Amino acid sequence: MVRVTTTDRRGVLRAGAGLVAGGVLGAGCSATGAAPHPAPDSAASAASGAADPSHAAAHTSASPLAAPVPRAFPGEPAQITHGPRDRPRVALTFHGQGDPGLARTLLTTAEKHGARLTVLAVGTWLDEHPEMARRILDGGHDLGNHTQRHLAVNAMSETDARAEITGCADRLKRLTGSIGTWFRPSRAPAASPLVQRLAHGAGYPHVLSYDVDSLDYTRPGAPAVVRKVLAEARGGSVVSMHFGYPDTVAALPDVLKELDRRGLHAVTTTELLS
Repeated sequence: MVRVTTTDRRGVLRAGAGLVAGGVLGAGCSATGAAPHPAPDSAASAASGAADPSHAAAHTSASPLAAPVPRAFPGEPAQITHGPRDRPRVALTFHGQGDPGLARTLLTTAEKHGARLTVLAVGTWLDEHPEMARRILDGGHDLGNHTQRHLAVNAMSETDARAEITGCADRLKRLTGSIGTWFRPSRAPAASPLVQRLAHGAGYPHVLSYDVDSLDYTRPGAPAVVRKVLAEARGGSVVSMHFGYPDTVAALPDVLKELDRRGLHAVTTTELLS
């Protein structure tokens, strides 16, 4: 397998003109897929300001640049919860929904630390903030599918679940030229057999789960988020986090610093498995 480096990918993405900087946020996925977690504060969204509509229009009307496509990783299960345990790497994955101001801060913080993230975007969020798809990719991060409306996809009928998966995939395709590198079910840590089959049919060889839940959506305070992640993360871990919560923004620098001290580098999920 030929490994594509982050530097190479960023070079391809920057070959086109007119990339727009943006940002992202997210809502939590419950272990049961039932009740939603509290939504991020609307005040934070108002304070960050709305995206420039002229920039968004320019992006949606321009020809999309090619973005990475889903890959099959031989030897990995259909639902991936972690990567190889013998490599000093972890993947910080973020549910992409909410205030783009907080998302931009998280992306920038990661980039300043030399880290790369995996963002699983919600389709309705991409409708509201289409420039964010390019912001994520231009930063060298992975971008994937977290369903169209962030509902309990495992509890849906086959028709409705398929629409949730393909709806977000279509938006990613329109904005970036790719359906995204990963699919993660909404409101559940793992996909049901039906949702797994539908995701595969939509073009995703694997479903992305996780082995470390930061619980940042419970708003426990930044120190608690840091403790939870660092107590459980080890080589190969896939960590679930969210864009929509100030606690996560405050916690990320300390998480990255301690991971570095332990010799664990934060990489995209694609890099984790490559």
